[in-house]
Amino acid sequence: MTDQPNAASVGIVRDGRILLIKRAFAPYQNLWTFPGGRMDPGETIEQCAIREVQEELGIVIRNPRHAITQELGRHGAYRLAVFTTTDFSGAITPSDEISDHKWADPGMLPALRTTSRLDDVIRECFKVLGLSW
Repeated sequence: MTDQPNAASVGIVRDGRILLIKRAFAPYQNLWTFPGGRMDPGETIEQCAIREVQEELGIVIRNPRHAITQELGRHGAYRLAVFTTTDFSGAITPSDEISDHKWADPGMLPALRTTSRLDDVIRECFKVLGLSW
């Protein structure tokens, strides 16, 4: 297993809220999380983050900033680089991989079934952006 990330996700922030998606399929089916996925051959981790958001939500992000890297899956099969940004354009048009999406504020999180430690990841995203969550 390499120490290099092989998957990426993005916490997109607007007006003190973060964009969450609900996964339609495994892994993480029916859980709220960030858009993202695995790297394709020949792309950088930043390119992966940008592509995954565009494929899943139809929006274009710019200036992704690294927030945290996590080991996920059985025996740390995935090293997920989590990025964050406030710089995006386009209208959200979810793909069939997404069953729902919402702009969440801190008070909403306890009521949602999320991926593990999403609250900590969101705090890191806001910290990188110089915001409070």
